Amino acid sequence: MVQPMRLAVLGAGKMGGILIEAFVKQKLVAPANIFATVQHASAERKGGARLPVALSNNNRAAVKKADVILLCVKPQTVGQVVDEIRGELNEKKLLISIAASVPAEYIEKRLRGKVPVIRAMPNTPSAVGAGITALASGKFAGPKEIETARKLFDAVGRTVVVDEKHMDAVTGLSASGPAFIYIILESLAEGGVKVGLSRELATLLAAQMALGAAKMVIETGHHPALLKDTVTTPAGCTIDGILELEEGGLRVTLIKAVVKAAQRAKELLLTDESA
Repeated sequence: MVQPMRLAVLGAGKMGGILIEAFVKQKLVAPANIFATVQHASAERKGGARLPVALSNNNRAAVKKADVILLCVKPQTVGQVVDEIRGELNEKKLLISIAASVPAEYIEKRLRGKVPVIRAMPNTPSAVGAGITALASGKFAGPKEIETARKLFDAVGRTVVVDEKHMDAVTGLSASGPAFIYIILESLAEGGVKVGLSRELATLLAAQMALGAAKMVIETGHHPALLKDTVTTPAGCTIDGILELEEGGLRVTLIKAVVKAAQRAKELLLTDESA
């Protein structure tokens, strides 16, 4: 008989809460087997009202009862929390960190043991089951641990496994990317308003169009440039719109936005540790 998973979620804030709700809804982990923590008593009271699990502020107690530990704290507190829970970890427990910019090696060095560590980078569309999470295994995590992580994060969308060296790039693209898309959607809706549509209708048209376009890329497997060409007819209206985008530098601006966000991801841990 397979033992039910016992899960500690250290930092049941926005993303931690999203994950807990998904795990419970999809019956991956029973509420009684989820041990969630928050930093402050006020957050404990607030979170307790909305999450289907009990909350505490005792990280060590939560880790002691769990097989898998999700570290959902801010980058600047990762070292402190890892030092706090180190004595409750061993080779049979799996630690998954979603802290941006914190390498698995950084956590492994502070643990001073052969604890399996996986670095994960989910994004906020996980809240509606449409997220994408990149996973990178540390020195002591193998296929079994990756499979456990995939099982958990598949509950909020899709998962990909990447080399650790690509995690900052992932952060700049898929973790920061939703904010870039929201600006694009807002701008497209404003264009719709400019030509006479109501704001509500323009926003719906823009959002559903983007959803459909993204689905076309994923489900057909075709390059976005090829799909763009299927929409762009000779002497039609789309090519005039594309010309405006090119003249406005949209393509270069988006590339630079991803590069800048990825560069910032590399700096976060260093900045936080020197603060």
